[in-house]
Amino acid sequence: MRRPVIAGNWKMFKTRDEALQFIYAVNLEVPKKDYVETVICAPATVLRDLVKRQGENVRIGAQNVHEQTEGAFTGEISAAMLENVGVDYVIIGHSERRQHFSETDEKVNLKIHQSLRYGLIPIVCVGESLSDREAGTTEPFVKNQVIKALNGLGSTQVEALILAYEPIWAIGTGRTATNEQANDTIAFIRATIAELYGQTVADQIRILYGGSVNTGNIEGLLAEPHIDGALVGGASLQPKSFLSLVKAASEK
Repeated sequence: MRRPVIAGNWKMFKTRDEALQFIYAVNLEVPKKDYVETVICAPATVLRDLVKRQGENVRIGAQNVHEQTEGAFTGEISAAMLENVGVDYVIIGHSERRQHFSETDEKVNLKIHQSLRYGLIPIVCVGESLSDREAGTTEPFVKNQVIKALNGLGSTQVEALILAYEPIWAIGTGRTATNEQANDTIAFIRATIAELYGQTVADQIRILYGGSVNTGNIEGLLAEPHIDGALVGGASLQPKSFLSLVKAASEK
């Protein structure tokens, strides 16, 4: 059994006061971590505040990390800094990072290696554009992303990370891949992992779906056999909707 994961990606939302209100609202309501991993990936400005106040069943993640250990990289945050403040997870390769900040597959790979070096759990995003989907090239495109992201990693390292399939055309658009589309692509990603690392690793790794996930579609997505949870944007910003998603995953 793969334990499901619900990871909220707050993106560039929430001041310190708003973040604290949220964590206090959800701490006592989140299901036990034995049933679901509950993660909040927050802006860097509030990470330490959230770590200090996270309940027993909530863990905190960052939204980005630099690929170098340290250096003259103004505005960037290293894996060592994240580890030092108590962060457990980090999102790597989100389509918004790839699109707006020119993040390449090679950088994604370096960031994964760096994060694992400091004991962080990467949530690695892959996903195709609408033109790829319409052209029927989803599978080769996503396979290439997975291969490049995991380059140089051993089986134990791959088992420790989380993959997130996020079709770019479904992020923040209100459009969601059908349950079958999401499951089929995630099954293909799992088969790719099996090719690279063997079936045991493929059976162990958690693969999430992301892309306009909300309280209305979460149960259908989680009912699919290859979907192990969700990376959630807008629906993670309010305690009530976030808790609904987490509780649905705890019953998977």
